[in-house]
Amino acid sequence: MNFFQAIILGLVQALTEYLPVSSSAHIRIVGELMLKSDPGSAFTAIIQLGTELAVILYFRRDIFSILSHWFSCLFGHNGSDLQSRLGKGDRDATFGWYIIIGTMPILIAGVLFQNVIETTLRNMWITVTVLVLFGILLWVVDARFPERKTVQEMNWKEALLFGVGQMLALIPGVSRSGGTITFGRAMGYTREDAVRVSFIMAIPAVFGSGILEAVKAIGDYKSEANFPGWGATIAATTVSFIVGYIVIIAFLKFVSTFSYKAFAIYRIVLAVLVAFLLIAGVLQSSPATVEALSGVVQSVTL
Repeated sequence: MNFFQAIILGLVQALTEYLPVSSSAHIRIVGELMLKSDPGSAFTAIIQLGTELAVILYFRRDIFSILSHWFSCLFGHNGSDLQSRLGKGDRDATFGWYIIIGTMPILIAGVLFQNVIETTLRNMWITVTVLVLFGILLWVVDARFPERKTVQEMNWKEALLFGVGQMLALIPGVSRSGGTITFGRAMGYTREDAVRVSFIMAIPAVFGSGILEAVKAIGDYKSEANFPGWGATIAATTVSFIVGYIVIIAFLKFVSTFSYKAFAIYRIVLAVLVAFLLIAGVLQSSPATVEALSGVVQSVTL
């Protein structure tokens, strides 16, 4: 990977991380087209930190309020009884607990199914399929369900459902924001609040796993043929941070006026394009993944 290719991937990460179009699918596709292989775990993990830092910067006041209220209640400043410590009567503290509840599904699934996620589910045909399915689902849900709920009305069951939507993003092509937004709209949340929940709820899971993956991958980066060097990697991360911040502002303004229909159509068009590239042999659906999938099928058959 050269400097220019690193910048391009940083830009792709920034443009697609927050939109319901699947950043992992785009990095996988663009990386395959430019490099004829995966961009590498070290580089990918590090540039993702740039986009998550943009989220933290944009929602810094919300994050500070949630954390300060959560800790205040937990340590008994609002009352020493159990309900007060769990945030009774304090919506910011309660929302802090809801973020924890919503993080549990992706955390548990990520640990239990790590091998499947890193092999079988990275088949490009699976990506094509879920791009279409979740594109149609987002389109239908957004068109048919009313906008009547806000974050202030959330309960723990809905927080868990938001978390299930986020968990599905472990499948490349689903989209983390797409999954949580779709589940939020199905529960009747406004477009703006569904997006806000999606962004804030993702911070612990994405930023935490990003740091762990980056630390783990940094030690092995020399073994990755596509690693472009630290100069290019830092430049790409900076691009993902700056452009990502702009995308957050633009996306929130967009959904306050328009529906998600355009993103649903884009997902379907992208899936069709990728399918043609796979058929034509321009893109490959990882041989290792195909072998893993064949092994699963054989096991089931036996």
